[in-house]
Amino acid sequence: MFHVLTLTYTQPLDVVDQTRPAHLEWLQREIDAGRLLVSGRQESGQGGVLITADIDPAAVDELIANDPYQIAGLVRYERLGFNRGRCAPGL
Repeated sequence: MFHVLTLTYTQPLDVVDQTRPAHLEWLQREIDAGRLLVSGRQESGQGGVLITADIDPAAVDELIANDPYQIAGLVRYERLGFNRGRCAPGL
């Protein structure tokens, strides 16, 4: 199952940005490990969006728990799981 994770910042952006370097390092580790496919800040600047690889919900819970933003209490996560239907070649 793939997952779309939305993060909503619960603190002002200047507070969130203090933890951003650790969050970006965590994102890269998860991308390198193949658990995350895409990440980015929302256009509104109010949070972010992550798209996971085909992993089970328990792995998603573990992924979220290890996010430095989550550990610091800076975000609220929402998860939407979906089964892969049609996709681009290579996925």
